Amino acid sequence: MATIKDIAKKTKLSIATVSRALNNDPKVTEETKNLVLKIADELNYRPNILARNFSQKKSNIIGLILPDISDEFFSELIKGVDSVTFKQNFFTMVISTHRYYELENTLNSVLQNGLLGGMILLIPNINKSLKEILSQTKIPFVIISGGMHTTNYDVVSVDNYQGTYDMTNYLIKKCRYKKIAHITGPKENDDAKIRVKAFIEACRKNNISIPKNFIVEGDFTREAGVKLGMELMSLKNKPEVIFAANDMMALGCYDAASKKGLSIPDDIAVVGFDNIFVSQYLNPPLTTVSAQIEDEGKKAAELLIEKIVSKDLSRTQPKKIKIATELIIRNSTKQCK
Repeated sequence: MATIKDIAKKTKLSIATVSRALNNDPKVTEETKNLVLKIADELNYRPNILARNFSQKKSNIIGLILPDISDEFFSELIKGVDSVTFKQNFFTMVISTHRYYELENTLNSVLQNGLLGGMILLIPNINKSLKEILSQTKIPFVIISGGMHTTNYDVVSVDNYQGTYDMTNYLIKKCRYKKIAHITGPKENDDAKIRVKAFIEACRKNNISIPKNFIVEGDFTREAGVKLGMELMSLKNKPEVIFAANDMMALGCYDAASKKGLSIPDDIAVVGFDNIFVSQYLNPPLTTVSAQIEDEGKKAAELLIEKIVSKDLSRTQPKKIKIATELIIRNSTKQCK
């Protein structure tokens, strides 16, 4: 791999001059810059990111810290973030906290090594220990979260309430369902809390009673959808439709229906939330709430890069960006008018 020393040797310039030219120093003439860039391209030179970060005491590496990277939701979020960072000459480092359990330890590790120039954190909620860590960090960060207890932070969030309320309203008013079950996300997750709140309030406003065993707690995984879907489908007074709090659990409900020998939507309907790519290819295609996941990642990356470039860490009014949702009506519910 070519180095700055190799470029200096071929251009007959000093290493310091080559370094300044590569970093677009205004003191270097255009003629010299063009020569250095031409030779760098011929030698297929690629800068040593870590070395440059160390010497300049800054970093163009953005840490995208996620609770997991195993399903399609996270893939779409990564795609959104990376599409923005790549165009702005930043690099995205994806870091998994392994389903929430090691978030504080992970944050402490990445903040201590000085590698990152900024962070995007997808977090289930903000607890006391996390607040303490964030209050001490000197690097810019943006949070992707449901938005509860995030008053002091720059946050990008999906409109969980409106999306869930609209879907529940659609199931009741358009599809005429009266027996609606809900598989929630984890009870400590802010997105899940908002979604179940909206579900309950939409049902109450439409005078739909919710049996106690019609709301069950999941964990956003397909496995939870299978297990809880089987339980709901085995009830003596089973629901007409299951509203899963995300598409991965809705996929699990499809598996459960298959195991039970039930047809979707004739025997039981299923709807989800997120509109992940695979949802349109299920049989039947899944009715769901589009959360525009990729756009959520893009907005978070744009906001973070804006903070990094402006170096404005003392802004008194944190920015709140809410991503609108949209109902995606397919065939996993009966024909509704």
